[in-house]
Amino acid sequence: MKAKKITKVVIPAAGFGTRFLPQTKAMPKEMLPIVDKPVIQYVVEEAVHSGVENIIIVTGANKRAIEDHFDVPNEDLVKNLMSGNKEHILREIKKIADMANFIYIRQKGPYGNGTPVLAVEPVVEDEPFAVLWGDEFIYSTPPRLKQMIQVYEKYGGIVISGVKIEKKEDLKRYGIAELEHVEGNVHQIKRIVEKPDPDEAPSNIATHGGYILPPDIFRALKSIKPGKGGEIWLVDAINFLKKEGIPVYTVVIKDGKYYDTGNKFEYLKTVVEFALQHTELNGDFKKFLKGLKI
Repeated sequence: MKAKKITKVVIPAAGFGTRFLPQTKAMPKEMLPIVDKPVIQYVVEEAVHSGVENIIIVTGANKRAIEDHFDVPNEDLVKNLMSGNKEHILREIKKIADMANFIYIRQKGPYGNGTPVLAVEPVVEDEPFAVLWGDEFIYSTPPRLKQMIQVYEKYGGIVISGVKIEKKEDLKRYGIAELEHVEGNVHQIKRIVEKPDPDEAPSNIATHGGYILPPDIFRALKSIKPGKGGEIWLVDAINFLKKEGIPVYTVVIKDGKYYDTGNKFEYLKTVVEFALQHTELNGDFKKFLKGLKI
């Protein structure tokens, strides 16, 4: 039976962003700039470049800036750019609104990363769909989601993006998978060990960040009890379906780099790296960094 086509991407963006307070008191953490684009735009662009243009963003309080960003520019901004002979900038921001179909849902229910997924059931209905977090991204060619969709179309089930962790001591920061090799960079997941001791980790592959899920995930999320911290965890619902016989795969993303922009230190590293790649900034910025007395 041929797998159904992935037509929708869900981006949870309802978190409080407490690690970035006071900056995120009134501004969504997903709108933190990576030079001149917010984090969440990189996530949306990944979905669009993977062939999916229906974007469901799950929001919460103080997240209106996300909707405004992906909306058409207001008249005052248009007039300002036109009068300043900045039509090239106007064209760029108009593209943002045109690149996808945006749907917004307010998150309700208990805390946990499974809650925003459950919130989209009325919109997703009986379709498989993808989930990409709004405060982190994997930069790769081809895009991470496209690589995941190719695996899903061949094997079905559940697909989670995998990232190779280079430093052994970093294994304790992630959910690390015990794997059974399928082919190439595709593995079936036997279990996921959350934040293991590096000496006891079952592999060096972290599975997180991107998911392709069947509609059965909604039933699973309703069936499971709150887990660690009294929260509804997506991984618990995935394990629920795994026990029912739905296979879970990971694809280790080729030519990919993970950017955890929900972490202050990693966020700053990301900004510096992207500034060094920016065509308008790279030369002067590189000179500036070299001139710092560190």
